[in-house]
Amino acid sequence: MTEYLRSLDYCVSPKRTTRLMRVMGLQAVVPKRRMTKSNPDHKVYPYLLRNVPIVRADQVWSADITYVPMDQGFMYLVAILDWFSRYVLSWQLSNTLDNNFCIKALEEALEHNRKPAIFNTDQGVQFTSHNFTERLESAEVKISMDGRGRVFDNIFIERLWRSVKYEDIYLRNYSAVIGLEQGLDRYFQFYNNERFHQSLDYKTPTQVYYSSSTVTRKTLWRQRKLLIQQELGQIQANSIKDSTSFFWNLVELPQWLRNT
Repeated sequence: MTEYLRSLDYCVSPKRTTRLMRVMGLQAVVPKRRMTKSNPDHKVYPYLLRNVPIVRADQVWSADITYVPMDQGFMYLVAILDWFSRYVLSWQLSNTLDNNFCIKALEEALEHNRKPAIFNTDQGVQFTSHNFTERLESAEVKISMDGRGRVFDNIFIERLWRSVKYEDIYLRNYSAVIGLEQGLDRYFQFYNNERFHQSLDYKTPTQVYYSSSTVTRKTLWRQRKLLIQQELGQIQANSIKDSTSFFWNLVELPQWLRNT
């Protein structure tokens, strides 16, 4: 806006432009930087996955919401992911941040008579709402929620967002919702059924999700590396006292795993 006003021969600075826009009640039509807003009336569940190795499909599912930029405006995208296989179980689009599209995605993921032992989300109001948590509890699923500021707690689905945005959304620059929906359907089919993952020993998520739950030594080592990343993030945020227990955990690694 500052550059536009300067092109019209107005002598303004970015600070003055920001102040005048605030006085006039003007703001850019973009999603807010922080979409995870909690409701103090909703119950917040503890994080259950610290130092827990993921060794089988349907052990942990997670859900998250991201914004999808379009040629004009934006949409919100929710997806539910199986942690072990990286398989995208369901996804939905919405132009608002109510929890209806999250409930719809959850019902779609549960409709094939499969359910996780633990379901992990952030503390957003969409996931702490009574109808969302009650649906999980009625299916006898344990609920886990990320801690505030814990960027590694839901790392698998964050990597999914990076893939879908850089491999599809940013390249195609969708201008219509119907085109975006068709494009995402095409991409998630590719992601599940054709895209090989190095972390899955160069298999597709579909192959791993629907095959035996046997886990390889290489996969266990990658799980341990992720746990180390999580602990390092916690050490940076907390006191040195936490680092002592972390390094004791490293000492307790099995000998074959330390030699891998």
